[in-house]
Amino acid sequence: MKAIGYAQPHALSAPVGLQDITLPEPVATGHDLLVEVHAISVNPVDTKVRASADRSVGDGFKVLGYDAAGIVRAVGPEVTLFKPSDRVYYAGAIQRPGTNSELHLVDERIVGHMPKSLDFAQAAALPLTSITAWELLFDRLGVQPGKKPNTKTLLVIGAAGGVGSVLIQLARRLTGLTIIATASRPETQAWVESLGAHHVIDHRLPLTMGLASVGMSQVDMVISLTHTGEHLPQILEVLAPQGQLALIDDMPSLDIMPFKRKSISVHWELMFTRALFNTPDMVAQHHLLNEVAQLVDASLVRTTLAHHAGGICAANLRHAHALIESGTTRGKVVLEGWN
Repeated sequence: MKAIGYAQPHALSAPVGLQDITLPEPVATGHDLLVEVHAISVNPVDTKVRASADRSVGDGFKVLGYDAAGIVRAVGPEVTLFKPSDRVYYAGAIQRPGTNSELHLVDERIVGHMPKSLDFAQAAALPLTSITAWELLFDRLGVQPGKKPNTKTLLVIGAAGGVGSVLIQLARRLTGLTIIATASRPETQAWVESLGAHHVIDHRLPLTMGLASVGMSQVDMVISLTHTGEHLPQILEVLAPQGQLALIDDMPSLDIMPFKRKSISVHWELMFTRALFNTPDMVAQHHLLNEVAQLVDASLVRTTLAHHAGGICAANLRHAHALIESGTTRGKVVLEGWN
């Protein structure tokens, strides 16, 4: 089968990098689905792993990819949630070969039924970011879904990217929170406003100044999606006493002692945790992806596909990685169909 992989970690400019390769077809066992991959999307985690993670001992290539939409071709003997020919979308598991291959094995418990109203490219934009956004809001911060009157405020830093683009929609459609989003360029500010943010401020300015411009001095919750280390002193300043901070980005270290005086709780989110540790509630990702699909089909949430990078091949994937590394993308970058 066709796939895209690399033999050693590398910068994108390296002469030997992501390559078109051929691999044996995998076989579904246990809870696995064998999925014929029709579309993939690219996330920051792809670029980070490519730059730092080696292939496993004995493997010729490492295959990346943490988003896919496709059709189930075969199922393992323990599968109960899907059958062959089902259309599915999912984000996979970081400890297993990725979705940048024509055929891919994935545990059924982290797979959802694809939204009926979307094509493969539109659906592939959603899984990883939807899981991350859902878990941030409802699992980490403990927000209760419901549109009843709510005085609580949520500040989303770096809101125009893939996770923020879904997060704003979920928070606006499923909660009564007042949502303040940060974005720095006119096009990204318009994007997050169109997704449902009540207020948009520029994170290049002090957060206190941005909040003051919309009549606020403090917020109850902050979800920081990028450059958290740079914003940390300001986050401490704008979070109300007994507030909550949730974050997803990588930092060399995180000193949370300054948050003690305000009794602020700090929450990490990694959407791979359930699959990585085979947690008892692993199937929660199956259920939440199905709920997101229902929201999409009800026109309450829309795909965050913003750039279609062409067919699935090494050249187009390198281009997609470059777009992600530029730090200027909004929404998701997707590839579709095998050249």
